[in-house]
Amino acid sequence: MLTAGKKLAVFSIRTDKGGSVWVRAGSAWVNKDGSMNVLLDVLPLDGKLHVREAGEKNSSAAISSKDVAPQIAVQPVAPGGQS
Repeated sequence: MLTAGKKLAVFSIRTDKGGSVWVRAGSAWVNKDGSMNVLLDVLPLDGKLHVREAGEKNSSAAISSKDVAPQIAVQPVAPGGQS
């Protein structure tokens, strides 16, 4: 339920055949009259935004290796498309 003073997170969700990528687009707050103020840091490419309750951030939480995406090696490609 949206209550006055509640902080909300704004996302742009990009989907493709590999899945969905959620990009944090900004923040929003609910006003006393039920309206919202939305502050965007980025603009979505498709014009769609997703607003949901902001989650709690725990800066002391440890990040394990299973929580981190694997590193991908990228090799530069010479002009003309050959490496």
